[in-house]
Amino acid sequence: FPEMLSNPKLILVQGTLNVVMKQNVTLSCLSQPGSPPVRYTLFKHNQQVSALNRSDLTPALFTLTISSASDVGEYKCKAEYNNFSGGKYSNSLNFTLIEPISKPVLSSPTSQAKKGQNVTLSCFSENGSLPITYLFFKGKQNISPQKTMQKREAAVIFLFINSLSDFGTYKCKASNSFPNNTKYSNGFNFTLAEERSHSQPLIISLGLILLLLIIGFALAIPFFIIPLYKASE
Repeated sequence: FPEMLSNPKLILVQGTLNVVMKQNVTLSCLSQPGSPPVRYTLFKHNQQVSALNRSDLTPALFTLTISSASDVGEYKCKAEYNNFSGGKYSNSLNFTLIEPISKPVLSSPTSQAKKGQNVTLSCFSENGSLPITYLFFKGKQNISPQKTMQKREAAVIFLFINSLSDFGTYKCKASNSFPNNTKYSNGFNFTLAEERSHSQPLIISLGLILLLLIIGFALAIPFFIIPLYKASE
């Protein structure tokens, strides 16, 4: 009788568990102890993917190509003797598909600001695998700690407009676990809101008074000025 099989070990020998589209990964499945020949079967969510027979004590190697989202998920392997019922299952390995992020959008509820005002900036990348890390800049200078968002939502920072130097160009960048995939946003500028002069209300009031006087004078012509003119003739 063959030696009783142990639960095989499923090991990733090429690639990573965070995979990108069209990436190749290789899995190794081996039961020790065990007496060859041994049949190894790879499963994805309990559905058979591939099977290999080993006549020696070398592991079964399964190479997969991640060609669609359906190729990611949980994998296990099974070791069994061909003419015996039963078999032993391995640990599981779970693959996650990572996608590149899209260019983030930097925005604010207001585009005008004045000195002494609090404003907000939000940075959001619509597409890409979570989590996404955001960083805010003014010119080339980092102005906030990085913010890592676990949900599909914008990163927000609060700014205090203290001087004219705070009206420069702001940007943000976004990155995730996709290799070599950092994207920068559009530039955003606050414009200085014009502060109303204290003399403006006075000028407006004087203008209204003058307008009322002109209208009053025009209305008085047919009732007072013309009759007085005729009476003096």
